Amino acid sequence: MCGIIGYIGKKDAVPILLEGLHRMEYRGYDSAGIAILAPEGVILEKTAGKIALLEKKVKDVLPSGTVGIAHTRWATHGEPSTENAHPHLDCTGKIAVVHNGIIENFAVLKQKLTDEGHVFATDTDTEVLAHLIEKYYEGNLEEAVGSALSLVEGTYGIAVVCSESPGKIVGARNGSPLVVGVGKNEYFLASDVAAMLRHTNQVIYLDDGEMVVLEQAGFRTTTISQERVSKKIEEVSWNLEMVEKAGYRHFMLKEIFEQPQSLRNALRGRLILDEGMARLGGLNMSEKELRKVDRIIITACGTSWHAALVGEYMLEEHARVPVEVEYASEFRYRNPVLRDGTVVIVISQSGETADTLAAMREAKKKGAKALGICNVVGSTIARESDGGVYIHAGPEIGVASTKAFTSQLAVLAILTLYLGRLRAMSIDRGKSLVSELYRIPEKVEKILSESSKIEEIAKEYFTHSNFLYLGRGCNFPVALEGALKLKEISYIHAEGYPAAEMKHGPIALIDENMPVVFVCLRDSAYDKIMSNMEEVRARRGKIIAVGTEGDTELQKKADHVIYVPETLGILTPILTVVPLQLLAYYIAVHRGCDVDQPRNLAKSVTVE
Repeated sequence: MCGIIGYIGKKDAVPILLEGLHRMEYRGYDSAGIAILAPEGVILEKTAGKIALLEKKVKDVLPSGTVGIAHTRWATHGEPSTENAHPHLDCTGKIAVVHNGIIENFAVLKQKLTDEGHVFATDTDTEVLAHLIEKYYEGNLEEAVGSALSLVEGTYGIAVVCSESPGKIVGARNGSPLVVGVGKNEYFLASDVAAMLRHTNQVIYLDDGEMVVLEQAGFRTTTISQERVSKKIEEVSWNLEMVEKAGYRHFMLKEIFEQPQSLRNALRGRLILDEGMARLGGLNMSEKELRKVDRIIITACGTSWHAALVGEYMLEEHARVPVEVEYASEFRYRNPVLRDGTVVIVISQSGETADTLAAMREAKKKGAKALGICNVVGSTIARESDGGVYIHAGPEIGVASTKAFTSQLAVLAILTLYLGRLRAMSIDRGKSLVSELYRIPEKVEKILSESSKIEEIAKEYFTHSNFLYLGRGCNFPVALEGALKLKEISYIHAEGYPAAEMKHGPIALIDENMPVVFVCLRDSAYDKIMSNMEEVRARRGKIIAVGTEGDTELQKKADHVIYVPETLGILTPILTVVPLQLLAYYIAVHRGCDVDQPRNLAKSVTVE
């Protein structure tokens, strides 16, 4: 959600900044802009729309400069427009600011500044920052930034330059990620490591309430109130190839096909076959502590919330511990009961999701142990949680999550194995689960080898306006996830339901124009779901079924059947979701949608 890139060094900043913006396009945006420090002052260009439009505007216009900042905006305050695009200037035109986050008290600050004679040119909350810094600037940029931020309520990741301090970039964060890149005689400031991976993999992660000053000669980190802070330089394990398409048409398709490998990465080194056990050293809880856990709350948003729902089925069935799943956005605004013995697990691909991060902090404030499941090493959730597990999916660029979801499910299965063996699971059942987890990646490969058949189904249904997705047990969350994928990237209205709930309302929608997607595996609910299919057939609904390999009975009920290999019940969601990812992808492609950057969406939702 929004993207920041800053550069200071000896090279021409313009191409570096533009490339950095392109690397962050996946985060979602509606406008873009760039500011360069030149001998004549701050030179600014910005535009509504795509970065390509900005490139056309700046070509042969912006001067060379070795210091600059740039931004992609996802609108919160003020409509998407050239005027509201970042960077924003103060009254003098000497100070330029880019900002991710929301200034919650901007209206009060804006009125006060207006009363003092400041003139505003945009509808954004961000412009308040530029004028506040102007108000306090007396020759020391970082002191002015600190004074301005002391008045601000809300979230921010910012980068600031000033023509009177031409060899300096000041950055600060509170609730919105900001990373310093350390190169050879050059420094970067970004909201995402992908923006600078071509140039360096040495980074420093700023924490909330911290500021960085970048200069040609080096950098220094402090608190907002100018107290020195010592930070550790870390190495990013991702490389440039991992954030490129590698010949695929879209990042989403690449990431769908990367799932066998991302699953192997999630499992690697964590399974012990002889003992039917798992190895999870990052939980930072002893076996004695884990045996005393009598309640687990899992909180997340979006796709991660669907993974949490599957985790509920896994943990309750095999670890025999009560589990509740909550939307992080709801959890943070109520007064949850967190007694001794409760563990809160937060799930976030980015590790920066604002609602999930706030939920984790609320849980910790109330004394609960908070564990994180996330993908991005060094993210805020990874740093602030009491312990947790990385999913090791690698960078996920497509806005619609795919490989992160299946890797989250794999990690939840490993966690279930670990807790189950400590509490209730026999060694034989543990060995069975370990053996099947090892086989899951090759079973996903088999599903992917049938992608062309799924595309043929998509060609038949891409013109429809509504879909219904149905499943039972641990595949009910898969129905929710399948519907979400279709909504996210094709803009088709879709709903996911437990199959038994169809009769309690959704059945009124079914006619010959309503495709219904069933997840119908050979399990204890099989006969019940087959009966649900008969109810859809009686109303002339079209049926697409995801079924167990070899189930010929399903072909008698469904118009189309997509088969997945057989596996243990709790692991089936890792397989059944893959055809639904492909179906959504191919439908979106045939509708001409922007698959990797769907409208109005952002990859990492760092504001409420």
